[in-house]
Amino acid sequence: MISTQRIVYCTNPHCTDPINTVGNRLCANCFTPLVYQYLWAVDTKKNNLESGEKIDGRYEVISPQIWLDTQPILIPETLDKLPNKVLPYLRLHQHRLHVPHVYGFTQLTQNNEDNILLLENAPIDDKGSLYPAITDVWDSTAVRQVYWLWQILELWKPLSELGVAGSLLVPENLRVQGWCVRLVELIENTNAPTLQQLGECWRPIVAISHTKVNSSLTKLVKQMCSGVVDFEAISNQLNQLLLSPAAELPLTLKVFGITDKGEQLTRNEDNCFPTNKDSQDDSLIPKISLVCDGIGGHEGGEVASALAVQSVKLQIKALLAEVAQQAEIVSPDLLKQQIEASLRVVNNLICSANNQQRREKRERMATTLVMSVQIPQSVQTTGNWRSENACELYLASVGDSRAYWITRNYCQLLTVDDDVAKREVIHGRSLYRKALQRPDATALTQALGTKEGEFLHPQISRFILEEDGILLLCSDGLSDNNLVEHYWRDYALPVLTGEVSPQEAAQSWIKLANQRNGHDNISVVITHCRVIPDYLAIVNPKASDIEVLEGETAQPEQELAESSQALLDLRLSDDEPVAANNWAPVKKKRSRNPIILLSIVLLLLIGGTGLLLLGWWLIQPKSFNTTCKQLPQQVRRVCPPY
Repeated sequence: MISTQRIVYCTNPHCTDPINTVGNRLCANCFTPLVYQYLWAVDTKKNNLESGEKIDGRYEVISPQIWLDTQPILIPETLDKLPNKVLPYLRLHQHRLHVPHVYGFTQLTQNNEDNILLLENAPIDDKGSLYPAITDVWDSTAVRQVYWLWQILELWKPLSELGVAGSLLVPENLRVQGWCVRLVELIENTNAPTLQQLGECWRPIVAISHTKVNSSLTKLVKQMCSGVVDFEAISNQLNQLLLSPAAELPLTLKVFGITDKGEQLTRNEDNCFPTNKDSQDDSLIPKISLVCDGIGGHEGGEVASALAVQSVKLQIKALLAEVAQQAEIVSPDLLKQQIEASLRVVNNLICSANNQQRREKRERMATTLVMSVQIPQSVQTTGNWRSENACELYLASVGDSRAYWITRNYCQLLTVDDDVAKREVIHGRSLYRKALQRPDATALTQALGTKEGEFLHPQISRFILEEDGILLLCSDGLSDNNLVEHYWRDYALPVLTGEVSPQEAAQSWIKLANQRNGHDNISVVITHCRVIPDYLAIVNPKASDIEVLEGETAQPEQELAESSQALLDLRLSDDEPVAANNWAPVKKKRSRNPIILLSIVLLLLIGGTGLLLLGWWLIQPKSFNTTCKQLPQQVRRVCPPY
């Protein structure tokens, strides 16, 4: 039956009038944020479902394969024995940025025995529409084009191990949310795809790629299609090609950190960096941000978190110095290994302190950690000048402290909590929504200091800062009850629009957490990242161009926190390989006429930009002179002498 009124139910179990009209942001009765859970219904396009039709009394059909769960407070149906086709989704839970989760199952009618697979975290926007296919928005910057391809290549190995790499060969299955490549669903085939097939899939879009990278990408794809080079060689070349245009982007960072004991506690076991205690001359600011949530109670948790912050800073400072001495680009894999090794050293320091104090089981002190490290590397740019920063950001996490990337258009959770619910999913024993119903669902499965470093498996990811945004690191005192997901527009957008500073935003987040949570310590570190578009990136940014804003921190007492559980090792088994599919035609890229661009430059120069040029010449004469020498004679006449 087709519904005449679009409704969605409030998720507050105590709400006395939970029915709301679709489109409202808050419940009209209790003011709880409404949850719009859009789902991807696998293999339902053939059923000719009509928009507005209700399935199982709760799922509203938006389009044949996009459904809205109007009662998200209810636990989705599951099966006693999970079918093999869902196992790759569960095993890839760690890749939640790119791969959807299994939400549950349902049936079109009570008499229909076919179970429909429902996926959450699919690339669907908050209006119920799929994000655009990569081929539809290919006409983008050089950095973003290569960044998309790099993400696809990064997914190649884990998806190949599970027999679903064919998911990367179907352009309509590859959607993009800003910088991020996201899969609509996983596709299984019988034949294992090859890098040669992936190269053939890339060939049409590479042919119309940005002029900065077109030649290099064409050579790379030609190598892939030849079947001669291996994965590592392709990965290294693509990484070099990604960093070259990224290094042309002037990057400005402002960072502020604050911690608070919370409304209901008397002690604070959280620590973060930077705070107002840290000197503005600290070379690590704003390159590194840290949030640690201590475990172990008074004289335990706060000691572990403080020890972690100080020792991590020393380790990362040594790493940055080592990278600065390298003549060649250090690969992402090697940097990840170095960061992981650094965290193992920190882990062993806390673990050793536990052993010396003869702390056992729940008495052992430990800490969660979420850390961002912006690692400058010297790179030869596509403009043929040397940049000292390739805009690389590395993110590491252990435990349940989180990192979010927020722009004007979306909020993305970048980390995955190390808890029992995740463990059950990755081992293929439960769907995520069902696992969350366990009484121990949020108990930690790893933290720094609970065991020796060999048992530590931090999550480490590499990102490229190629758009304006906010990197938000926080402890679970803020992230609990999905406060960030519900309120990011209110607290993050004013920073991006320049209405408030990162300091004011961080303090507002603390107030919100105290109002809505308050049961835990709260730590927030905000890094406001600004990147000028590549067509304006002329000047080679120096270290002095990076801005820093330090913050204040509360000095509360400490309180007991929950202990973590032991790490469980994970072994993934290989599934059947898959076959390739052909890419659909792509839109033709608009050409960039250098003559037109040069004419614009001439008009701007002659029309009154002499003061701007003079300022450039005074601040960075070397970069200015190099660029001026490449200009026509008539343009050089308006330039200061070089």
